[in-house]
Amino acid sequence: MTSFPDGFLWGASTAPHQIEGNNTNSDWWAREGMMPGMELSGDAVDSYHRYSEDISLLAEAGLNSYRFGIEWARIEPRQGSFSRAELAHYRRMIDTCLAAGVTPVVTLNHFSLPAWFAHEGGWASPHAVDRFSAYVEKATEILDGVEWIVTINEPNMLAMMTMVMEAMRSGANPDWQSPTVEADSDRDRIAAALPVPTVGHAAPLIAAHHAARDILRTRTSAKVGWSIANGAFYAEPEDEQKLTEVRYSYEDVYLEASRGDDFVGVQSYSAQRVDQNGLVPHPDHPDNTMVGTAYRPDSLAIAVRHAAAVSGAPVLVTENGIATADDARRVAYTAEALTGLEAAMCDGVDVRGYLHWSLLDNYEWGHWGPTFGLIAVDRETFVRTPKPSLAWLGALARSNGAELPTIAEELQV
Repeated sequence: MTSFPDGFLWGASTAPHQIEGNNTNSDWWAREGMMPGMELSGDAVDSYHRYSEDISLLAEAGLNSYRFGIEWARIEPRQGSFSRAELAHYRRMIDTCLAAGVTPVVTLNHFSLPAWFAHEGGWASPHAVDRFSAYVEKATEILDGVEWIVTINEPNMLAMMTMVMEAMRSGANPDWQSPTVEADSDRDRIAAALPVPTVGHAAPLIAAHHAARDILRTRTSAKVGWSIANGAFYAEPEDEQKLTEVRYSYEDVYLEASRGDDFVGVQSYSAQRVDQNGLVPHPDHPDNTMVGTAYRPDSLAIAVRHAAAVSGAPVLVTENGIATADDARRVAYTAEALTGLEAAMCDGVDVRGYLHWSLLDNYEWGHWGPTFGLIAVDRETFVRTPKPSLAWLGALARSNGAELPTIAEELQV
């Protein structure tokens, strides 16, 4: 028996800038060469040319869904000038998925922006909603047959990145600190934990999401939502008021904006404590992941329950995973996360799918060290080597989760 419904999506996710390579018209490409502490993405893992192999590896393992992004900076390299060749490229990716029996989940914006839009002010520009809407309208030309569309990936992280870059420009923090990777020093770790995006930073992103949702509902038959970085925050009783404040600014304002969406994407990796001062850095611990976060597979169930309660929308887990060089640890983490997810579903939470982060070891927004992938990639030759975790998750997908209780018991989850 399985608690996972028929049609449940079992898959993996990627982001274009992290895997494609040579995204030369994007703000991230320009930023990498200018900011201290950032490694270059370069060729990344050349998935731009090798996407067919990547999709085949996913499908052959038994997974039935692939979340990938289409790159705005490639499609609209100059404002108002759209590339037919790039639109055709991403249409081929969609067709490759469909031909392999893989459900494509397409993300329209995953952090990176066209350089011209960033120069104009990016999401802070008074033209932001109009610029994004024009791109979305053009993108709908290639989205026929796509059943799931994510408008914007982690708008709350986008807002946080804006704050980090503002701090760099002001000199308050001269070195780049990726929001997805904990800093090394105690001072930097504390500073990195404190920025919480303001409601003001959220407003243009919410407006852009709603505008895109309206366009997509008019021009496609896809289910439309966006994905939120869910912190699975917790606090001692005396800090509950601060917890409410932090949670609202960090994620609930975005979850509330998801009301009326066809789904909300939940992205969770770890849990984090809030005290009277705000977010508390993850304490050093032998079990911490390669990005410095606590080993908390239970965070997924916490995040899913909270997101469903606040948004009222069905949930699609669009990212969940662990940065580790130990693939057995990846399997154990994922098994426990899925066990918690199944428990939430048994309690009535409407979950439509689980997409693991990530399909490939890739460029982690300024860093090459952390490895999240189900597939290892040689960055010199681009040879793909599936890890045991890919076969493990694929076998679980083939059974539609029926084997999860046995697996969990064997792993002593």
